[in-house]
Amino acid sequence: MLNDSIKHNQPAIENEKRASFRVAAIQMASGPSVSANLEEAARLIEEAASQKAELVVLPEYFCIMGMKDTDKLTVREQPGDGQIQKFLSDTAKRLGIWLVGGSVPLASSEPDKVYNSCLVYADNGEQVARYDKIHLFGLQLGHECYAEEKTIKAGSEVVTIDSPFGRIGLSICYDLRFPELFRMMNNVDIILAPAAFTAITGRAHWEILVRARAVENMAYVIAPGQGGYHVNGRETNGDSMIVDPWGVVMERLPRGPGAVVATLDPGYQASLRTNLPALDHRILQYC
Repeated sequence: MLNDSIKHNQPAIENEKRASFRVAAIQMASGPSVSANLEEAARLIEEAASQKAELVVLPEYFCIMGMKDTDKLTVREQPGDGQIQKFLSDTAKRLGIWLVGGSVPLASSEPDKVYNSCLVYADNGEQVARYDKIHLFGLQLGHECYAEEKTIKAGSEVVTIDSPFGRIGLSICYDLRFPELFRMMNNVDIILAPAAFTAITGRAHWEILVRARAVENMAYVIAPGQGGYHVNGRETNGDSMIVDPWGVVMERLPRGPGAVVATLDPGYQASLRTNLPALDHRILQYC
């Protein structure tokens, strides 16, 4: 159980919550070159910023989709140091946006494993939150075989953060299949779900899972994904989307790189929660 491991970050940056604001989910088809991926990420982040997005979320593994699973070990970074983290910090500050690195390989205590970490940077370039992926993906389906536990060390803390956009809950990809994680976040306004869903599981479950997490938590969900064919032969689902608290897909991008941008309205969300106070009607509080 993780009931005693909920980390809530309240940055020293004091801003009033926006009346409405633009957010973006970045879709990529990352490859094995970190520098090339960062260059592509910069282009897409700038595209989102040009559309007035104030909160921009990159997909899982935006910085590397290696030829083999162990490639991410060779580019791992120490917390607070390294080209990937510097890129995120510098880009957030340069563009004056909140920027989320969907996942970054950070060093763990085990030499053959990294943390798969979602990092949040405020508009002054300060890192204000870190979430280490808790649920590690495993699949044996036909010719597809995945076992993240071989190269990734699981996190143990549920992470939320106060921001100018409201209370944000952090998750990564496979976490979407575990609704109890999001219940433990305690009434977040926005859920971030950067992903690299496989084409097979994505076609079957991606949209269902994203919309379900939005509906049951009455939260906006920003779900950027890897989308397309990768140099390593892998195919990812894409279909990056932004979903409102009623479960409506506001904007989406089926395939290929791009920025999905939408306007979030906290007033609309508050009205829904008042008219249908399902979050206050919960009886079963613990799983």
